Amino acid sequence: MSEPRTHFTRTARWLHWSMAAMILAMLFIGVAMVASLELRPWLIDLHRPLGLLILLLALIRLRHRRRNPPPPLPASLPTLQARIAGASHVALYALMCAMPLLGWAMSSAGGYLVALPFGFTLPPLAPQDPALYTVLRSAHGILGYAFFALVLAHIAGALHHAWVRRDGVFESMTGRE
Repeated sequence: MSEPRTHFTRTARWLHWSMAAMILAMLFIGVAMVASLELRPWLIDLHRPLGLLILLLALIRLRHRRRNPPPPLPASLPTLQARIAGASHVALYALMCAMPLLGWAMSSAGGYLVALPFGFTLPPLAPQDPALYTVLRSAHGILGYAFFALVLAHIAGALHHAWVRRDGVFESMTGRE
C-alpha cells in the first residue's frame, strides 16, 4: 500500500496559486468598478472574461481534486479546526463557481452581453428583467464581500499553519519541504 501524499500535485499547486492571483485581482477590480465611473467600462471588459476563466479553472480544479485527493491534515490539528478548514474550502469552491454564474446571470438580466475575447459572446443565462437584475446585482455584491472575507480568513489560516503551527500544511501547497 502506498504512503499518503504529503504535498499537493504540481497541477493542484499551479491551479491554486494562479487562481489565487486571479481571484484577488477580481475582488479588487470589482471594488474599483463601483468606485470609478471613468474606468468602469474597461474594468467590466476585464472582469467578465476573467470571471469566466476562474469558473472554468475551478471546474478543472474540482475534477483534478477528485482524481488527486489533497494530502491529509495533520493528526495534531484539533477536530474543530479541521472541520472549519473543510467547510471553508467548500465555501471557497462554491463561491468560485457561483460568483461568475451570478455575474453572467446579472449581466443577462440587465440586457448586457457577456463578450469574450476573439469576438465570442455568451448566450444569456437569465431573461432580461430589471427586477431580477437588481436582485442578482445585490447578491453578486454581497457575495463578493463574503468571498473577500473568506479569502482573508484562508490567508490567515495559511499563515497560522506556516508561522505558528509549523505543521507542514502551508508547505504542502508551496511544494517546499
